[in-house]
Amino acid sequence: MLAAMPQPPSAASRDEPVIRERGDACPGALRLHPADDGMLARIRIPGGLLDIRQAGMLGLAADRFGDGHLELTSRGNVQLRGLADGCGAGLAELLDGAGLLPAPSHERVRNIVATPVSDAVVPRVRELDRLLCASTRATALSGRFLFALDDGRGDVAALDPDVTVLGRRGDRVLVRLGAAADAVEVAAADGPRAALLASAYFLDAADAAGNRAWRVAELPPEHSLNAEEFGLRLAAAGIGATHVPDVVWPYAPPPRPSGPGGGPLCVLPPLGRLSSAQWRLLVEVAEQGGGGLRLTPWRSIVLPRPGDGHARLAGAGLVVASDSPWQTVTACTGQPGCAKALADVRADARAVVDESAGALPVHWSGCERRCGHPRGTAWVDLVATGNDGYALSVHGEPAVPVSRTDLAAALTAARNTPQNPQTQ
Repeated sequence: MLAAMPQPPSAASRDEPVIRERGDACPGALRLHPADDGMLARIRIPGGLLDIRQAGMLGLAADRFGDGHLELTSRGNVQLRGLADGCGAGLAELLDGAGLLPAPSHERVRNIVATPVSDAVVPRVRELDRLLCASTRATALSGRFLFALDDGRGDVAALDPDVTVLGRRGDRVLVRLGAAADAVEVAAADGPRAALLASAYFLDAADAAGNRAWRVAELPPEHSLNAEEFGLRLAAAGIGATHVPDVVWPYAPPPRPSGPGGGPLCVLPPLGRLSSAQWRLLVEVAEQGGGGLRLTPWRSIVLPRPGDGHARLAGAGLVVASDSPWQTVTACTGQPGCAKALADVRADARAVVDESAGALPVHWSGCERRCGHPRGTAWVDLVATGNDGYALSVHGEPAVPVSRTDLAAALTAARNTPQNPQTQ
């Protein structure tokens, strides 16, 4: 029997103070990150919003500079891998020409997720991005600080954002700081500016704390953000705000592939990775439908107006059906892209995906860091051990060793374990 699995960073407790000894090394489009398969670029796509030309340029960048693939991240961004050392200037020029790099000094702080099936949040995304890129103070934010613009259903509000703007009736929005139970209410038109002011409030608190916090949750208790204090800051900036002491925060599941229909189409690339050929087909289908593309923080793509491209996308290996086993399978990069990985987790996931059905989702990790792990514990975890097998854990309970030859059977049994209501 193995020891209990450590919590992933996304679920880790903040009981111990966080003191950052170094600056944020989060990769960007200009700050490339060395990986085992070459350099890596992470391109921020605020709100996941891409027009046809921008999407086409991303495919071109993958072919011209990378390994011919695009990866979707858990914040609705795009990663290019296998980049040659020294390609940074050419990549930046291409992205800048497509409007994907409007403010080089700010490109790593444009971390905005938004409800992907809502048109109401689109102008708010554009305005918040404009304000961010115009703010000198915002350059001090880490590449991990996250804004969420939720239309009121509660999908992206559930992603542990640092600042949440949640739509309400009557053209109003709530602005929440971190995971606070309370919030302030402002006019919807003031939501983007209030979000920017919230980030400035965080930076002031982080400066006072002196712990170089990257995120709201990392502030020590004596420097935690306070909604009533934030309301006073908003009033001083000319924004009328009302303190709402107790908020019942809604929750909605992420969009999922559901087959052909009259509304937006959710497309899921297995494990969040597409070839440039698959990407170009997506862009073509989106263009024929008269719309753009919206990348989601669940590593999927929403086509607001997909036209009749459903069958073509399915034929290209993209998931558009509600019964696909890929809907509940995620994985880190693994070998050969990550030096710390002990297995090619993506290949192992593909080998058993059709044989290991079950109710619980599963996440494959190449090492104990468990990068990309979804929040919570209602999951099956497979962590490569380097001994031709994995450590398998359900609901964060003590893990058991499983050989690669027994993976399919063990995974099926684990994924059909009854869910503990406290972990859902």
